[in-house]
Amino acid sequence: MPAWRASLRRAAPALGLFAAARLTGTLVLALWAWHVGRSPRALLAKSWDSDWYTRIAAHGYGRTLHWPDGGAQSDLAFFPLYPGLVRALTAVLPIAYGTAGLLLSWLAAGAAAWGIYLVTERVAGRPAAVVLVLLWGLLPHAVVLTMAYTEPLMTAFAAWSLYALLTRRWLLAGALAALAGLSRPNGVAVAAAVLVAVGVELWRRRGRAGWRPWAAAALAPAGWLSYVLWVGARRGDLLGGYFAVQDGWTSRFDFGRGALRFVRDMLKGPTQFGFVMALVITGVGVLLFALLVLVERPPLPLLVYTGVLVLITVGGSGFFESKPRFLLPAFPLLLPAALALTRARPRAAILVVAGLAGLSFGYGVYVLTLARMAL
Repeated sequence: MPAWRASLRRAAPALGLFAAARLTGTLVLALWAWHVGRSPRALLAKSWDSDWYTRIAAHGYGRTLHWPDGGAQSDLAFFPLYPGLVRALTAVLPIAYGTAGLLLSWLAAGAAAWGIYLVTERVAGRPAAVVLVLLWGLLPHAVVLTMAYTEPLMTAFAAWSLYALLTRRWLLAGALAALAGLSRPNGVAVAAAVLVAVGVELWRRRGRAGWRPWAAAALAPAGWLSYVLWVGARRGDLLGGYFAVQDGWTSRFDFGRGALRFVRDMLKGPTQFGFVMALVITGVGVLLFALLVLVERPPLPLLVYTGVLVLITVGGSGFFESKPRFLLPAFPLLLPAALALTRARPRAAILVVAGLAGLSFGYGVYVLTLARMAL
């Protein structure tokens, strides 16, 4: 039996649970959307950033929104691989851009779940891998995995790149890291993991590791760097142009100062439930990272990848309500919880999973039909 088929067979229970979780969440959202007179497809395919991606797929780059306060939001903030693939799908299938975006995201979410299973199975064993994949599909903000967003695609490339690193397939790891870097700004975390793994390999072998690790190190940051430099060249500022575009979206890395100011102001008075949830989810993510580092101690590439994602999320300013989404690709954060559930009594584990499912499905409905904030 081919190795890929054997791994898919091992992952089948996890993939089945993941699919059941996301299909149930989508059904709950659809039923509520129909109840309030909204289109489930429009909510999933055209909400917030989804609309930007489908417009780029249809018309290319060049759209900028100007606001009365002088702000300017350019579509150059959005990395090109996802809209490029959406455009390619519409070229070969008779479907609309939004439908193509959903199809791509759903396929990518399945591929990501498979890669996550294999990474976790190698690190912590099969029971923990099954539970972790299920938990990933039941995160409060897991509705993003069924939307026309880039997180499923980036997570798929990240998970398989990390698996390639763990199995010492250097060229594959570097190529997938490059694709992750073309998918999202925080895809640079995958390149960081590859570079650190290559550095460790070269140090252990005193530089006599062959050409493949060197090639992986060259490939890994190429996707992210190429887009950042292309935007810089287009804006007339090679090194700073892309970051100026992000600044127009109020997104910048300031070591958490902007986020702390937002939390301070939020705690002074009434605020939206979504902001409170964003604070709670981000805080839980930081706690889980501490447990990952101090207790579980997974392989270094997973720590680097997760640490960079957490650093970008916590240290960045801008749309505070989007921080949980930025942590969605950081699946190793769930390793402590997955291991704890595998050791728990079945009744307790079932109650925890049921509670998470209720929160996930309800919060998905809230953020897409009731909340007055970006996702």
